[in-house]
Amino acid sequence: MILATLKDIGKQLLRVKVVDCNTEDSRLSRCLNTFDLVALGVGSTLGAGVYILAGAVARDSSGPAIVLSFLIAALASVLAGLCYAEFGARVPKTGSAYLYSYVTVGELWAFITGWNLILSYVIGTSSVARAWSATFDELIGRQIEAFCRQYMTMNAPGILAEFPDIFAVFIIITLTGLLAFGVKESALVNKVFTCINVLVLLFVIVSGLVKGDVKNWSLNPDEILNATSNSSLNMSQPLPPKESLGEGGFMPFGWSGVLSGAATCFYAFVGFDCIATTGEEVKNPQRAIPIGIVASLLICFVAYFGVSAALTVMMPYYMLDKNSPLPVAFKYVGWEGATYAVAIGSLCALSTSLLGSMFPLPRIIFAMARDGLLFSFLARVSERKTPTISTFVAGLLSAIMAFLFDLKDLVDLMSIGTLLAYTLVAACVLVLRYQPEQPSAVYEMANTQDEPETESFNEGKMDMLPQPDDHFTIKNLLSPSNTEPSPLSGFAVNICTSIIGVLVCVFSIVAVHGGLAVWSLFVLTMILVVCMILTFIVWRQPQSKTKLAFKVPLLPFLPVVSLFINVYLMMQLDRGTWMRFAIWMVFGFLIYFSYGIRNSAEAVLTTSNSYTPDCTINGEPMATEKDAFLHNSQNPDAEDDDEES
Repeated sequence: MILATLKDIGKQLLRVKVVDCNTEDSRLSRCLNTFDLVALGVGSTLGAGVYILAGAVARDSSGPAIVLSFLIAALASVLAGLCYAEFGARVPKTGSAYLYSYVTVGELWAFITGWNLILSYVIGTSSVARAWSATFDELIGRQIEAFCRQYMTMNAPGILAEFPDIFAVFIIITLTGLLAFGVKESALVNKVFTCINVLVLLFVIVSGLVKGDVKNWSLNPDEILNATSNSSLNMSQPLPPKESLGEGGFMPFGWSGVLSGAATCFYAFVGFDCIATTGEEVKNPQRAIPIGIVASLLICFVAYFGVSAALTVMMPYYMLDKNSPLPVAFKYVGWEGATYAVAIGSLCALSTSLLGSMFPLPRIIFAMARDGLLFSFLARVSERKTPTISTFVAGLLSAIMAFLFDLKDLVDLMSIGTLLAYTLVAACVLVLRYQPEQPSAVYEMANTQDEPETESFNEGKMDMLPQPDDHFTIKNLLSPSNTEPSPLSGFAVNICTSIIGVLVCVFSIVAVHGGLAVWSLFVLTMILVVCMILTFIVWRQPQSKTKLAFKVPLLPFLPVVSLFINVYLMMQLDRGTWMRFAIWMVFGFLIYFSYGIRNSAEAVLTTSNSYTPDCTINGEPMATEKDAFLHNSQNPDAEDDDEES
């Protein structure tokens, strides 16, 4: 009896989502194109960090080799971006990593992912709003801060901020109204600010090429400390301590400094995942979402690479200012007037970053409420087909956070939510590609936007022929006789992926806390060997041949590497961050186990005997749950109409 009860609870926690295959059934307005998505991704990712981060990392970690740090960070981010791009090509639905994990690994993991994405976006919106307020206040002589300190001081050190930020609240309310009014109008505002930001960054890059000196990439510490004459040095500055100079040259702090800087620069590429939340608001999403994600990451890398290169050739790395490197660098080369352009660019960058944090938040809330995991009233949609209630709730939460709290201690919580989402999406790509399926000509036509070819149709017919007998043997595991995924190969991939996930967590904990001790190196080596064997087993299994507009290359190796990077970065966060994460999860589990598990849309479907699938092909009902997600059969005529409009 007890075992049966536990089995039933386990089934409820791990039930996967039934995806409606009909794109015409979207409750939101499909009005965004590929350029809108690229602008949204660039605006969200290329935030104010480009004006600050390069100086801090170059001075303390990488020196001129910061360009290599950004290159490594970009490659690590692209791994996650490619996984998101494949899912964007698979299903045109709102929900991002929440939806992907719901379809693949079950309801509980989906709730954990969505709940943490909500926290990440709330903190991101609030912190960027406070940064916008502080930047604007700096331009007008700190008058807002002086007023708030005089009349609205809050005496709760360690809990609340020193004073409430009224202007940040006003910014969030304005943005909430814009998002509630319509997604097309929000996208237009975002494109304007993003274009201004990119133009300012181009000005910075060209200025560096004009005014820079390549000698700043090959400085000699001995010459600096001996105060010899060097045209690249500003002798009015005090001599720096020897530790801050490192070994000099292009990589003054060696490869360890480059890798340390890359770990910091990785967070500069966070934000592209907001594109994946627009699945129900994009024309031709299977094509637009992958292009939007990959293109935005490429543009952001070029911008970060160019700005960091310009900065380090304009000014010696050890003299860079950590808080405002670009204005100080322009003063150093005698272009003080350029600081105004930098100020305008940083405000535009903050504006797009704020929109990039606020835009996906109501859509995650909307998707979870529509699925019954959050309160149903949050899924209401206005006449303009925008998730109005969830937008207002998102704005209210963000405004309260910005008004009351100093968010410096909470910003690391953003990292947990984002990295957890990246990790699950990589695992889901690994699992789904090896699951058995029966692709149809209609599905292939919908996903490739091409006419169905006779050859592909015949191939689908061949797939329906009986496969060789599937028995668990070492030979079948290492050299499967089937050319298509089978239940056995799919099960083997599920088990291997689960074990790899556990081993990656152990590896990251030992790597962070064990250091270079002998036992630590031994354990790490053993874990790596086991993970390589499991990855080899996964690689030997037959992959799905379903045609998609985009597929992650080099499977299973890229998702596994992405798992290692994301989990390792999560384990580097401090104990206080994990404690706050645990408290947030307690509140989430209270909501889920008291409301969500009983009101889940999937629970209603499983208890209803009269349920019939909405999607049919030639009178035959399509498979639901994972199969429906994998197939995603759509009406090609409707897709063509959307693309033409």
